[in-house]
Amino acid sequence: MSKISRRKFVISGLAAAAGISGVGVAANLSKRYGLVPPDSGGIYGPGETLTYAAQRLLARHSLAREFPRTMISTVPFANDISPLNDDFKRLQSGGFSDWRLVIDGMVARPTSLSLGDLKSFPVKSQITEVVCEEGWSYVAEWIGTPLPEVLKACGILPQARYLVYFSIDPDWWESIDLNDAQHPQTLLSWGMNEGDLPVPFGGPLRLRVPRQLGYKSVKFVNRLMLTDSLNGFDSAVDPKSPNYGYAWYAGI
Repeated sequence: MSKISRRKFVISGLAAAAGISGVGVAANLSKRYGLVPPDSGGIYGPGETLTYAAQRLLARHSLAREFPRTMISTVPFANDISPLNDDFKRLQSGGFSDWRLVIDGMVARPTSLSLGDLKSFPVKSQITEVVCEEGWSYVAEWIGTPLPEVLKACGILPQARYLVYFSIDPDWWESIDLNDAQHPQTLLSWGMNEGDLPVPFGGPLRLRVPRQLGYKSVKFVNRLMLTDSLNGFDSAVDPKSPNYGYAWYAGI
């Protein structure tokens, strides 16, 4: 079966399953074709699966809206936060010269990059909107290194399926699939609005995932880990869900 006919078959099957037997049957069909998100269990699981599967089938390569410079929001922006801990303050006092981004897990070439190293990669800017689950939003210019460039340099192993990314705060982490990790708009942002990325908005480094809600764009990122599964990951890192009840896939 060709890729096109397979896609039409799966889309038709999902629609039929949702219409005839409900989202439960659609979820089973999604599992058969590898379209099941990590939060597919529980009472909301079938709905989460249908949402994720539909997005991956219908809008896998879609772009987040980019805005003209005239629409950049004026200060104050929402959701700024104070520096996190003593380790962060020490790095900040040194101008973040010792800040490192570690890339490990299922990569051929694990590495550690300084901000200078990141800036030696191709640079991209985008004017996109941060949209929060709680209702607020703002538009800003984000400047940085496209994440796909860094992952390509490290060599993603074939079995990798997810990217887990960590803040300097050990209890703050998130994850996305490789489709979003390798999307051209996913950005390791070290600049904002023609300047350095301010600390209250995630400086020196924030992972911007503009196709998903704001809580997926973690601030103060210092580690990226490639993995083939998120099973058991919660208990290994933090007893609480990193999303505090939010959906794993948070597409806009």
